[in-house]
Amino acid sequence: MRSAHGLQDELVFLAQLADTARPLALRHFRTGIGADSKGAASGAAYDPVTIADRDIETALRALIAQHRPGDGVLGEEHAASPSRTGRTYVIDPIDGTRAYIAGLPTWCVLIALNDANGPLASVIDQPFTGERFLGITGQSAWLDHQGERTPLATRPVTRLDEMIISTTDPGLFAGAEAEAFSRLAAQARVRRYGLDAYGYAALALGGVDLVVENGLKPWDVAALAPVVTGAGGVITDWRGGPCHEGGQVVAAASPGLHARALEALRDAAR
Repeated sequence: MRSAHGLQDELVFLAQLADTARPLALRHFRTGIGADSKGAASGAAYDPVTIADRDIETALRALIAQHRPGDGVLGEEHAASPSRTGRTYVIDPIDGTRAYIAGLPTWCVLIALNDANGPLASVIDQPFTGERFLGITGQSAWLDHQGERTPLATRPVTRLDEMIISTTDPGLFAGAEAEAFSRLAAQARVRRYGLDAYGYAALALGGVDLVVENGLKPWDVAALAPVVTGAGGVITDWRGGPCHEGGQVVAAASPGLHARALEALRDAAR
């Protein structure tokens, strides 16, 4: 990891990248924008992509090439650019494209800075609400909104029957995963679905207490870890290991709640 001063510089650059993405995302939001399906030619399941997704990633890649030459880029919409420095920017230009085309304000722009060990710092940006969540892995996280900066902290919830649980879509679970999630969700005080990455921001805000997902890609998850862990939460795969490569992910407001969630998910972990 670079020095603290260097990481602060990177946070400024992450904010600059998010500033660039905001108008590009808002230009098409709630305009009746259409979407292509990435898997249409092969007959794969519907996987929407819009001009906003492509334009944002193209613009961010250009800025990174200009200001951070040598750093790699891993994004959802274009081929990976290899790193010559050991650092890589991981981009999901619109996380929650289904929400985006539906006019729902739960999509986010995700940008993370990774080194060989995983995410160092990140931004989760919601352009429509003006909320910007930033974090440094395991150190701190904060919300920038309407000119004010607010430190983030998760709720000290440890019991399953006290938690607010979220997942993007329970229908994405099948077989043993579906059974494990259903048993876990049945114990929750409140269940809220359909939030995509915004659910992890809500966890850092002290609202949602547990987020459980599967089938994530690296660009879906890299920006989540610095904000979640910076706010005092825990985020791993279902076995308790690193999750920045994607797959099964569980994020919890406290270590105690995380341990109980892992126990509940153990039979479906892979």
